[in-house]
Amino acid sequence: MTSIFNRKTIYTFVSAAFIIVGTAVAIQYAKGNLRVTEQGFVQGTGLLAANSFPTGAEVHIDDKLVTATDDTIYLEPGLYNVAIIKEGYTPWNKQVRIAKELVTQTNAQLFPIAPSLSTLTFTGVTNLQPSPDGEKVIYYSASASAEKKNGLYILGLTPNNNLTLSKGPKQIAEDSRNFDLTTARYIWSPDSTEVMVFNENRTVLLDASKLNDLDLLPDIGYKQKQVLSEWEQEMYLRERQFLADFPEEIIQIATMSAENIYISPDKKRLIYTATETIALPENMVPDSLPSTNSIEEVRALEPNTIYIYDREEDRNYRIAEIASDSARATKKLLAFDAFDPNSALITASPSSFTSLQATESAQTANNFNSYHSPVYANTFQWYPDSKHLLYVENNQIKIMEFDGGNQVTLYSGPFADHFVYPSPNGERLIIITSFSPDSPMNLYAVELK
Repeated sequence: MTSIFNRKTIYTFVSAAFIIVGTAVAIQYAKGNLRVTEQGFVQGTGLLAANSFPTGAEVHIDDKLVTATDDTIYLEPGLYNVAIIKEGYTPWNKQVRIAKELVTQTNAQLFPIAPSLSTLTFTGVTNLQPSPDGEKVIYYSASASAEKKNGLYILGLTPNNNLTLSKGPKQIAEDSRNFDLTTARYIWSPDSTEVMVFNENRTVLLDASKLNDLDLLPDIGYKQKQVLSEWEQEMYLRERQFLADFPEEIIQIATMSAENIYISPDKKRLIYTATETIALPENMVPDSLPSTNSIEEVRALEPNTIYIYDREEDRNYRIAEIASDSARATKKLLAFDAFDPNSALITASPSSFTSLQATESAQTANNFNSYHSPVYANTFQWYPDSKHLLYVENNQIKIMEFDGGNQVTLYSGPFADHFVYPSPNGERLIIITSFSPDSPMNLYAVELK
């Protein structure tokens, strides 16, 4: 009886030890601490998660074809030249740092070499303005065959929107003898449901979801400033909420020593243009994620230079330098008191919010529109994935990763007004162009996926 008991005890002990050892080995294997190769056991490796969009691309490491995406590769710590190549798409190249026990993802977004174009409008567009939510654009058209078809239109940019691209533009106002839309200015409401349209004589609020009769709408010119102050207050409170996740030091610089600050769609990064020489403090985020990015960061800021700050890794990247005399719209943050819990603005009345209102109504419209989108600010703008930046250079539409790597030309054909705007899912770029001298400017989509 004792022999049987001892045998069971030994079996139990051996089984437990086997499970414990096997689990430990599996954990170390997964972390890259223990690998079996042709040369024997290798300790202290890291992982390269070679993924791409689309998948099925070749993965070259130091000029050697290794595998295809998506795949995970164990490598010894160090720097590697990684190329991800797929026929018909622009190649992705980067020097990647592999660190012990860390996973380095490529997240390679591949773009078509020869994207197709599709027509979005046919009757001409002028005075185009994207909405704050990025899901639609408003424009004026005066080239329709029927007079009632001339007026203001909204084009939805997302497939899940009621104003889908497949349904085409939706008219929200017809031309009126009592309201000259050709000289009108637009300001979107912060929630993108209304549009303030005004000229020298009248100011009206349009519902962005339906056709409005300009002759029946009341003139709200007497309370235009009040409405704009209410909108600015809403924008201030929303901005204050977003900025609270960033280190106080970067927000101080963004509010006092920078302009054209735009937060990424995922609210994890911000782009800004420094206006003075200043140093960005080290270790602003003590528990930041370990970085495997081989591109060097820059914390010594110089004026007229554009930077990207990544709050997850507490890293700052230099993107570009601009001419000091370049003509461009400028945007300043509203929540300059973001880290003051007792700020009087938190409970202030809407009348306290007039930062964006100028003496000239045209400048007021520019201030609001530049706040919502950099499309007319002559600077970089975020791609919807928050990992890329769109920009125009030498009359070409280009894109780069947020750290400045993998600069790619997306479109080199004709387009007007330097206008380029991404659809919310990033599958299309909206441009204005005409391919005939006799036809009006229209909206086209550069198909990226």
